[in-house]
Amino acid sequence: MSALLQILTTHVADGTMPGAVAATGSPDGEVEIISVGDMSRDAIVRIQSMTKPVTAVATLRLVQSGRLNLDDPVETWLPELADRQVLRSPEAALDDTVPMSTPITVRHLLTNTSGYGMTTAPSPLREAMIANRTEAGQEPVELGAQEWLDALADLPLAFQPGTAWRYHHSFGILGILLSRVVEGSLEQHLTDDLFRPLGMVDSGYTVPLEKAHRLPTAYRHDETAGLTQTEPAAGGFYVAPAPFDLSHAELVSTASDYAAFARMLAGGGQHQGKAFLEPALLEQLHTDQVPAGAKADDSFFPGFWNGTGWGFGVAVRTAGEHAGRYGWSGGQGTDFFVDPDGSFQIVLTQVEMGERIMGLFSDTQ
Repeated sequence: MSALLQILTTHVADGTMPGAVAATGSPDGEVEIISVGDMSRDAIVRIQSMTKPVTAVATLRLVQSGRLNLDDPVETWLPELADRQVLRSPEAALDDTVPMSTPITVRHLLTNTSGYGMTTAPSPLREAMIANRTEAGQEPVELGAQEWLDALADLPLAFQPGTAWRYHHSFGILGILLSRVVEGSLEQHLTDDLFRPLGMVDSGYTVPLEKAHRLPTAYRHDETAGLTQTEPAAGGFYVAPAPFDLSHAELVSTASDYAAFARMLAGGGQHQGKAFLEPALLEQLHTDQVPAGAKADDSFFPGFWNGTGWGFGVAVRTAGEHAGRYGWSGGQGTDFFVDPDGSFQIVLTQVEMGERIMGLFSDTQ
């Protein structure tokens, strides 16, 4: 932790971020939390895509209880996604399609191989996603869950399910699917099935008004102006009440809460001496599940697949010094990983992912 503290302190002094909170855990179960700069230890932060591992575990808990199977077609609960049309190529015109050859499954959602996802190359599909407000970005979602799903279902798939990897949208769809499986509020289900049992008392889709003072300012780096505010402290989208159903959206959490979640993962799925997640399901979560043929060089950022795989909601190191390490980051400058020896690390800032934050995470790895 002392080395991590020095790295974070240096980055605050250099202007990478105004502050940060970090947590580390060791194989003996000890957890340590520190804060630097203007970020308090109990800050409730926008974890963005660090939501994906939480959604994955929530899904696997439903598999564990027999309410879902990994290879169930999602159209059982999401009829909006039955009988999809698929583009002949990702760059094709929106009407240049063929029928879907296999249904989208729960496994496809967990592995980002559903046929839906982000695209960075110019294409009619990308323009259509921008126009109907389903294109992913750093800003909070603009549409409620049902409206977002309907808009996405109006578009063809970029590829046949299971044949290629594209980031993000599969997990929004997965959140909506879970809400239908449990026949109610996904946030309430997460509270009852994950957050309360694990002691994650400050995690949810929004920050209650009485806790809003713990929500820090969000920033991004501007080439000329430096750190600029994108969301105010104690205000903005993430302060309750939610504007609409957020089943497809992303969570807020704290270093302490996420450490409880990471500790369960690092401990082999155990929590307080009991099996919270079965070892066989946890093994699948942190094992590369994406076929080599689905790992296109242009599917994410350059070099992403070098020594890296994707399990269920997490990236997995498949080669190199840290082989077996798994975890994921969030677009508002958050990151966590779990190592095979049962240790873990969490770093939380509130500065949008970019070159300087990527440099921070490179230093903390």
